Parts: sequence; C-alpha cells; structure tokens
Amino acid sequence: MKVRRPRTLLGMVLMGLAFVTIPLLVAIGNAMIKLGQLAAESGIVLSDSATATIENQRLSNLLERMERNGRQYLSLQNVVSTSDLLTIYDGDQAALEASVGVLRTLPVETPIRDQLARLSSISKDVHRMLRSGSTDEAIVERFGMLTDATRAVADGMRTLTNARLATLQENTRSAQQELAWLSAALIPGTLVLVGLFLLLVGRPLRQIDRAIRELGEGDFGHPITVSGPHDIETLGRQLEWLRHRLKESTDEKNKFLRHMSHELKTPLANIREGTELLLDGSVGQLDIQQQEVTSILRDNGVKLQKLIENLLTFSAWQTHTASLELAEFELKPMVFSVLSQHRLVLSNKKIKLQLAISAINVVADEGKLKLVLENLLSNAIKFTPSGGTINVGAAMRGDELFLDVSDNGPGVHPDDGDRIFEAFYQGRRPQGGPVGGTGIGLSVDAECVQAHGGTVALLRGQEPGAHFQVRLPLRRAADKRLRAVANG
Repeated sequence: MKVRRPRTLLGMVLMGLAFVTIPLLVAIGNAMIKLGQLAAESGIVLSDSATATIENQRLSNLLERMERNGRQYLSLQNVVSTSDLLTIYDGDQAALEASVGVLRTLPVETPIRDQLARLSSISKDVHRMLRSGSTDEAIVERFGMLTDATRAVADGMRTLTNARLATLQENTRSAQQELAWLSAALIPGTLVLVGLFLLLVGRPLRQIDRAIRELGEGDFGHPITVSGPHDIETLGRQLEWLRHRLKESTDEKNKFLRHMSHELKTPLANIREGTELLLDGSVGQLDIQQQEVTSILRDNGVKLQKLIENLLTFSAWQTHTASLELAEFELKPMVFSVLSQHRLVLSNKKIKLQLAISAINVVADEGKLKLVLENLLSNAIKFTPSGGTINVGAAMRGDELFLDVSDNGPGVHPDDGDRIFEAFYQGRRPQGGPVGGTGIGLSVDAECVQAHGGTVALLRGQEPGAHFQVRLPLRRAADKRLRAVANG
C-alpha cells in the first residue's frame, strides 16, 4: 500500500506531529495498562492478605473461647445448669464455620483447603460430642487438634501471601524493564522521525530562503525551483515569476541608462567643445565676467560627462558586458592627470592638496582606475569646506597597492555604513554644488576595483572626514592569468 505524501505544508506538519505523537501515545497507553494491572493485582493481594489475617485472628480467638467454654461446661455439667454455656458455644461454632467459609473463598492452595476442611470437621465433632455428653479426654484432645489445624491454616495463608507479594514484585520489575526498553526505543525512533520531517520540510524552506536572498542581492540569473508540498511549490513558482519581472525591469532600466547616456554624450561633447573655444578666444576675447560664466559652463560640463560615464560603466557591469583592458602604466602621471582636471574647482574653494604618490608601475585597466580616482576625488571636493585639505596617497605594501583619498569634511554619516557602495544610494550628508550626484559613483568604484581582484573600503577614525582606501593586488605585465580572467 503506497502512502500518499501530504500536498500542503500544514498537512506535512500534521503528519509529522502524528508520527511523533502516536508512538508516544502508544507508550503512555501501554504504561497505563501495565500500571492498572499492577494496581489491581496489588489491591487484590492486599485485600486477600487483610481478609486472611482478620479471619485467622478471629479463628484463634474463637477457638480459645470455645475451648474455655467447653472445659467449663464439662466441669460444671453435674453441678449446675449449663444450658447457657452450650448456647454460647453454639454461637461460637456458627461464627467459626463462617470464618472457615470466608477463608475458602480466597485463592488458596489445596493443602490449605484440606486444613480448613479438617478444622471444620473437628469443630463439628467437638460440638456434637459436647451435646452428646462425651468424656473429657476425647474433647480436650480434639481441642488440641483444632489449635494445630488453625495454626497450619495461618502459616499456609502467610506463606501464600508472601509468595503472591513476591510475584507482584517480580511483575513490577518486569513492567519497569519493559517501559524502560520502550522508552529507550522511543527516543531514537522519535529523533529519526523528527530528522526525516526536518529533511522533508527544511529542504524546500532552504530553497526559498536561498531564492529570496538571491533576489535581495540582485542576482536574477538563476531559475528558482522549489520542490516539496503543493503550497510551497506554488510559492516557488510565484518567486520565479517575481524573478522574471525583476530581471525584465532591471534589463529595461539598464537599457534606458545606456540609451540615455549615449544620447547625452554627443550634445554634451558639443557644449564642452564650444566652451573650450570660447575660453581659448577662438571666437573673440571674453571679458572677466564672460570668462567666469564660461568656466562654470565648462566645469559643469565636465561633471555631467563624469556622471554619464559612471552611468555607462554601471550599465556595462550590470549587463556583464564590461571587460578590463589591462596594460602596464605609471601610476603617478595618471594621478596627476586626474588632479589637473579639478584644478579650477580646487583653486576656487582654496582646497589644499597633500600628496604622497610613489613611483609605481602597475598592470591594470588605466581607464577604469582613473574613473575610480576621479569619483573618489570628486566626492572629496564636494564635501570638503572652503580652505580645507584633501590627502591623496599611493604606495606599495607587500604585494598590494594602497590608494588612499581622504578629506577633512563632515565625513560619512554613521547610519550610512556600507550602504554608500550600493547603486543609487545617496548618503544623509547634504551635497554641495549645482549638479547633484546620481549615487552610483562609489558603486562603480566597487565594481571596477573588484574586477581587478581588489577591495575599496571606508575607513573610520583615521581621518577627520571621509577616508576611502583602495587595495589592489600587484600584477606584472606578463601575468597572462589575470588577462584571461579579466577578458573572460
């Protein structure tokens, strides 16, 4: 017979509870039956023992009184009337027969039944002899036989009671051992059932947890498949539908960013070219105010170009179409090239630069590394107050390149933490300047650095403002393995 597995999680939970509870209920029921049997048996033994003790004591008292009355009757029958003594003896004889009858109802063995019959027979003979006027010697002899028979009955009943109590104790020990073995078998059996239940239920729950975590991390490339109860599988299909919708939405967003960025680059290039021509005096000399306005146009054009480049780079990383173009170059000229693009802004805000750049040859994607430094420097300039200081350092430590950019501005808000590296997340600090950021600069930096096998992190407590540190592994120009990984 094939057992159908429950189709819902609730049904599986109920089935697991049943499998765990039924053996426990069977053990409890068996224990109750055993305890009930032992209690009933012990009650019977105790009741029979009490009855035997009471009746034996009554027989002993009756025989003592009957013997005393019988002797008085024999000694006084020729002197005074003894009818009253015979009446009393008749009552005692009836009481003795009643006690013997009660003892016969108990579960006694054959020797005890024989002694009870002998006791009843002798007592009847004595009673008859007293009524018929027999000699003293015969009656006294029979009273001794009655005493011996009563003592034999009491001893037999005592031995039988002790035997029944010993049997009861043995049954109790046997029941205890049986319950102990049952409990010992129940514990591992229950653990096996619990483990099987956790396997059946825990596996689909882990699949759902993994799927939700991947969706939360933005990984929409793995199909979601959940096996298990019907309602859990339904939830898995809903998550798969959600994955498709999120993937489509992300693809559309990236497509929009690429198209928008490409559409903006051409007119922006024309605007920059026109401002450069105006500043160079190609169309006539400008007065001081006109030069200031044109410089503002050019600076903001540069900012807009960087924002567009960030959007393009971010879109490329999201669609996994970006690759590294590795080449060997000197780090110091690249750093000074980036700094020169910001010289006017630095001059206008009277920001001081403190440089500590070592002469280092690195193997990396120069354009990507330059974009990383531009984004870090732009953020530092944006949040550094007028007259402030920006520190830029680059040095080798062991087999790693350390690139540091720090400032003495307000720093990163404590509640922002690592979220500043998330795409489109903008910190709680107010942004300065006429052109606000998109919140993807640091995200692009993280993608570029990670593609090189390095890390970018926010360091706290070492500088008064924000302090970002880039760590890149040192590579040689002939490192073909890195080239293969980057291009793959």
